[in-house]
Amino acid sequence: MRPQPKSSLNPRHPWFWIPTLYYVEGIPYIIVMSVSVVMYKRLGISNTDIAIYTSWLYLPWMLKPLWSPFVDLIRTKRFWITSMQLLIGAGLAGVALALPMAHPFRYTLAFMWLLAFGSATHDIAADGFYMLGLSEHDQAWYVGIRSTFYRSAMLTGQGLLVMLAGYLEIATGGQIQLAWSLTFYVMTGVLLALWAYHTWLLPYPDLDRALARASRAGFWQAFGLTFAAFFRKSHIGVISAFLLLYRFAEAQLVKLAAPFLLDTAAVGGLALSTSQVGFIYGTVGLIALTLGGILGGMLAARDGLKYWLWWMAAAINVPNAVYMVLAYTLPDQVLVVSVAVALEQFGYGFGFTAYMLYLIYVSEGEHQTAHFAIGTGLMAAGMMLPGMVSGWIQELFGYRYFFIWVLLATIPSFVAAALIPLTPEFGKKPAGEPRDHT
Repeated sequence: MRPQPKSSLNPRHPWFWIPTLYYVEGIPYIIVMSVSVVMYKRLGISNTDIAIYTSWLYLPWMLKPLWSPFVDLIRTKRFWITSMQLLIGAGLAGVALALPMAHPFRYTLAFMWLLAFGSATHDIAADGFYMLGLSEHDQAWYVGIRSTFYRSAMLTGQGLLVMLAGYLEIATGGQIQLAWSLTFYVMTGVLLALWAYHTWLLPYPDLDRALARASRAGFWQAFGLTFAAFFRKSHIGVISAFLLLYRFAEAQLVKLAAPFLLDTAAVGGLALSTSQVGFIYGTVGLIALTLGGILGGMLAARDGLKYWLWWMAAAINVPNAVYMVLAYTLPDQVLVVSVAVALEQFGYGFGFTAYMLYLIYVSEGEHQTAHFAIGTGLMAAGMMLPGMVSGWIQELFGYRYFFIWVLLATIPSFVAAALIPLTPEFGKKPAGEPRDHT
């Protein structure tokens, strides 16, 4: 195996691959889960259909624990990362090709499923690669960085891509399908460039190897033991509840935030343009989220996750109230909306740190890659099921009462956070361990 670099000047030092790896991890996810929402809204699809069909796309993330042992047992995490990035690039090109067709909703959804499968598999490999290549303290230190760049990718989708699509809608004379097709071609080029970068630059950790290459019977035995070991963990009921409920409110908010900004005042929306929505998420939202994510990682590495858990739970939930305020006041100033979104994004960046660190905490052990995937599968279930009904709730009661409901839906997150088992030392720098982060 190739040795691991120690100097920060080495191009395979974590600073050179963690940001780009998690940026790529976020791109297909945000396209499938959020950019598709804006695109389908612009194509005239109803909120109910958007919420149902895009929430179904969470299914690969929910079911990825069923094939995560294959990633653990076959080839290396590095192999899976580069292979799935190539597949994701092909899926993006497929969406671009399908958009100008007669039934774009039907055909683009098919390629969105391909993106979702490739992205879910890439998540398994990338998260395992992260844990194999870093010490526990470095995992805590870099979790803010990885979360920041993951969410930066999401804001690239919600921000820059949507802004580009809005510009192209105008430049093409209102040809919505053509504008979005060109946008997806641009994203295809970006993804393939990052695939080439990672094929050359990703390190080769000594621990990154297939765990079993024995007989078929041995493979399936290892598969079953890997999966069962997760559900034999102590306090697994409380752990599962936390993974399912920590983002219960956000699962519903995320599906309707963009439609709320785009809808007309007649139906309770803010009537912003496609480019304005992209600008809000891609500028002040990105800055706020970056600050929140980095601050969360630094504080967790200094004091441990348990010390900050309650504050992080509050940060990811309480700022959702800004959408209720916007729904009741209906401001027409982009600055006011931008400040509100910035508050929510800062809270999300800070609060999501707790979720990622706790996933690492509960995944510790021999099968940490597969167990991390099982945890994120539970997270996906917690996002998919509430998200599926969110459009129906909004269209039934309107945006004002929907955002009140979102605030009430934060209660399970606080209850779950209060009950989870967690050692005070997790995430802290061990005494005497040198820093190597710059």
